[in-house]
Amino acid sequence: MAVAASERQVVEAVPKRLFVAGEWREASGGGEFAVEDPATGEVLCRVADATAEDALAALAAAGRAQREWADTPPNERAELLWRAFEELRRRADELALLMTLEMGKALAESRAEVLYAAEFFRWFSGEALRLDGYVKRSGDGRSRLIVTREPVGPCLLITPWNFPLAMGTRKIGPALAAGCTMVWKPAQLTPLSALALAGVLAECGLPPGVLNVVPASDARAVTEPLLRDPRLRKVSFTGSTAVGRRLMAAAGERVLRVSMELGGNAPFLVFDDADLDAALAGAVTAKMRNVGEACTAANRFLVAEAIADEFARGLAARLSELRIGRGSAAETQVGPLVSAEQRQKVAELVADAVDRGARVLTGGNAPAGPGYFYEPTVLYPVPDGARLLREEIFGPVAPIRTFASEEEALAEANASEYGLVAYVYTRDLDRARRVCERLEFGMVGLNQGIVSNAGAPFGGVKQSGIGREGGNEGIDEYLETKYVALAAG
Repeated sequence: MAVAASERQVVEAVPKRLFVAGEWREASGGGEFAVEDPATGEVLCRVADATAEDALAALAAAGRAQREWADTPPNERAELLWRAFEELRRRADELALLMTLEMGKALAESRAEVLYAAEFFRWFSGEALRLDGYVKRSGDGRSRLIVTREPVGPCLLITPWNFPLAMGTRKIGPALAAGCTMVWKPAQLTPLSALALAGVLAECGLPPGVLNVVPASDARAVTEPLLRDPRLRKVSFTGSTAVGRRLMAAAGERVLRVSMELGGNAPFLVFDDADLDAALAGAVTAKMRNVGEACTAANRFLVAEAIADEFARGLAARLSELRIGRGSAAETQVGPLVSAEQRQKVAELVADAVDRGARVLTGGNAPAGPGYFYEPTVLYPVPDGARLLREEIFGPVAPIRTFASEEEALAEANASEYGLVAYVYTRDLDRARRVCERLEFGMVGLNQGIVSNAGAPFGGVKQSGIGREGGNEGIDEYLETKYVALAAG
């Protein structure tokens, strides 16, 4: 299927080069890599492929711009972020279409992501004005203790393909507000949203060198030299736990500040006193957002035995009604997965569960191409040992298990190396308090199937990461504390 004229115009409008020191430039080696439309398997365009030399040039530009940007008055940083917030909202339709073409998600979801991404610029425009410190008298009265917070310095931002715009603004917003400069390495599969955002920020008046964007087909080739360079002060990464571990080990060599938002294995607990209709609606939201390609996606449905059959039938009915198709089509509710490899992984996880005895209530198939589609799938019951109970599915598959008691539900929910988000449905206030307190997760959705909010601290515990993004805490990741002892005159 050829790209339609309006779609082609959106793609053509985005620069396909590196963005370094405020300029669009070709890769030093002249290389390019292809960006594919996952709904068709066709190549949308080719983008400049950064090398280690390009990455170091980007870091040099960030280093040169650091002092001036740190000295920029908070009002000016706040005003720039606000302009960018307004511009993202103004361009929401074109940016959403661009995202759908490179990533596959339904157009309505892409537009929602653009608006969500813009919210980080709105939120951190305010945080730029609230960087505080304090002054107090020492206990012996001989000095004044002055405590300030200062930008950590040049940062490396590494973002994933599943939310190509929001994962960028969630890091760029606080970095700009704090006074940090950046080198951004977007995902190879989805560089166009990042390049479009760089263009928006430049048009809004961001000084050269504050943000530098280096798309690359070989992530290690561009990130490893940066991690070894003494000019870099921090790395912020969103992606798999396996890659996060490697980055943390490399960052540890130079004791770099790190923020890591890693994998998840979210349990979705439904107790027998829950509002079943509300729980089913929340389950669809928590499972099907972004076609299930989200670290916050519900990965394991744990349902009280008394209502499990009814819940499973209801979820299967709702998912079977969702319309599959190319994301840019207005009627589409479920777009393709991002790649053939991702679809193959989902298919393997489903096959493993079925081989172990799981029953398919709906879905379970990959429609004939073109594109990397997979049917929304409900498996019930799912036996012990199935891989998808411990591995992140990253696809539209809902495995359902039952529990007999609150203790059993909590034990199974917490039996994971991950601890990003959990969901709980109950109308019992005492139970809600107990369960939320005992869940070993950084975030809990109580009677709602979505937790992401620019004004809330996003992040997990255990092997789901370190640090928080968004909320009052988000800007702290980009600030250092300085203490000055001033002799009292």
